[in-house]
Amino acid sequence: MFVTVVRLPDGSERSFDHPVTVLDVASSIGAGLARAAIAGKVNGKLVDVSSYINDDSDLAIITEKDNESLEIIRHSSAHLLAHAVKELFPEAQVTIGPVIEDGFYYDFSYKRPFTTEDLAAIEKRMLEINKRNLSIERKVYERNEAINYFKDQGEHYKAQIIESIPGDEDVSLYFQGNFTDLCRGPHVPTTAKLKVFKLMKVAGAYWRGDSKNEMLQRIYGTAWTKKEDQKAYLHRLEEAEKRDHRKLGKQLNLFHAQEEAPGMVFWHPKGWVLWQQVEQYMREVLNNSGYQEIKTPQVLDKDLWVRSGHWENFRENMFTTNSEDRQFAIKPMNCPGHVQVFNQGLRSYRDLPVRLAEFGSCHRNEASGALHGIMRVRSFTQDDAHIFCTEEQVQAEVVDFIELLQGVYADFGFKEILVKLSTRPVKRVGSEDQWDKAEAALEAALTEKKLAWDLQPGEGAFYGPKIEFSLKDSIGRVWQCGTLQLDFSMPDRLGAEYVAEDNSRQVPVMLHRAVLGSLERFIGILIENHAGALPLWLSPEQVVVLNISKGQADYAQAVTRDLKRNNIRVSLDLRNEKITYKIREHSLQKLPYQIIIGDEEVRTETISVRNRSGADLGQMSISTFLELLSTEISVKGCTN
Repeated sequence: MFVTVVRLPDGSERSFDHPVTVLDVASSIGAGLARAAIAGKVNGKLVDVSSYINDDSDLAIITEKDNESLEIIRHSSAHLLAHAVKELFPEAQVTIGPVIEDGFYYDFSYKRPFTTEDLAAIEKRMLEINKRNLSIERKVYERNEAINYFKDQGEHYKAQIIESIPGDEDVSLYFQGNFTDLCRGPHVPTTAKLKVFKLMKVAGAYWRGDSKNEMLQRIYGTAWTKKEDQKAYLHRLEEAEKRDHRKLGKQLNLFHAQEEAPGMVFWHPKGWVLWQQVEQYMREVLNNSGYQEIKTPQVLDKDLWVRSGHWENFRENMFTTNSEDRQFAIKPMNCPGHVQVFNQGLRSYRDLPVRLAEFGSCHRNEASGALHGIMRVRSFTQDDAHIFCTEEQVQAEVVDFIELLQGVYADFGFKEILVKLSTRPVKRVGSEDQWDKAEAALEAALTEKKLAWDLQPGEGAFYGPKIEFSLKDSIGRVWQCGTLQLDFSMPDRLGAEYVAEDNSRQVPVMLHRAVLGSLERFIGILIENHAGALPLWLSPEQVVVLNISKGQADYAQAVTRDLKRNNIRVSLDLRNEKITYKIREHSLQKLPYQIIIGDEEVRTETISVRNRSGADLGQMSISTFLELLSTEISVKGCTN
């Protein structure tokens, strides 16, 4: 007798004397669950609710309450978008439509650009298809049959995609009304499940990402399970727009970029003050943590890059030049140069660990389309360091680095750190014993520091496992900044060695580590995180002194000199303008404090102080104000 046992997450079991679908099982539990079902998870694999369960299996019914539902809804919304485009623009050809962070996109080939009005019409048609409550059905086709099917439909891109899939396995097609798409799935059971979505924008994208191919049109959208979630997301986008570091960089006169130097930054005086505050802070942290700062050449012979492995694996991103029949490369990273410093003189095991740090200026030939303000550039500076140590020292060095990193992020005002551990990939160097020890050391360090972390199996570099540290900013965005990578390969390739306790020559382990990553990018993150209202210790101008009339000019100048003597970054505004105008103008510059000097302040030898939020802190002595500033600067991560 045929019996299928389905085990549910609560530990209960249900038996069936015939093959059943996921939806059948949901219906046997309750009509409400059947209506809510979006997909199933059978033995850990996500499937459609129409999928059959033929053997004893573990099953979880996926509803909107489950985390997995959002990706399924977004993927199905991409199909809904393509369906709407095909109904409105039958000559358009569909290509690919994947899920991305916070939404989805779909690429189309069409004879003219889509307009804003087109997007509104497409979104309206998507809502209409949603209301039709069309069943979404999966059918399996033999490979050549599927290719011919799409060619008959005039969908040549889809046919190309199937032709490019290696092997000769069958493929799955999804049907909803008069629309068919190629997809692995799973998808929601009907279009009625897709209620909360919005089309965001249209952009250009090359077919298969190759600039030699046709330029397609990419329509971006977002989709959610709840209207409140979408509303919150759109609000975050509005906030992000207000915080755009490019706009604030111009408004606050920090930096600019121009066509003559694509992907490179022109720092203005105020912006360079901010840069120096970040760099000098990091320099102090490194000095206090046992690092030795070095400086390595900007241009190095091709031979070094060949030996390090960069020429083979990174050549297309390197700027090169020739001189006297020799080929050179402008460094895209600092590690080979640091090994050269380590190699000068014979090291003993007693010298280890050696920690070499550099604010290293690097250049990478990023695609012009990827450049973005100071967040993605071609010329950048890394707070780079490399630790040369023994295998036995790895865990302690990782623990120390994590403590350093946590302190730095807290000082910059970031409270939440997300951590990922990436382990050995299929293609790798080093022995299995080395990898075992390295991964165990990184995991033990994370455990010792009581950090929650996500495992990324197989995502490590070919030369060793790595830890990635990401920050969550004030509006919930995540920025990957810090890294720690363990390297078995490069020290050996570049001849690094030390004399062990038994007098043998050994190759040190090399830890690549950065806290901020790129200083340019991190400063962009700071600007957006604080919406330009930087903490007092980072603000390019900390105080501005304003007089009400000419009669207070001498005292205002004396106050300014006194603040400067106490290392406060202060400016003086003696313009013959109304005080309300000057206050408003400096408020737009997001200065932490404004000092107002009138006749009463001159008479009493005091100052009146306003903070950035517009609060009047009243009259006080200069010494009291300096104490206030000193306290606020010392706590760094807090803002006024």
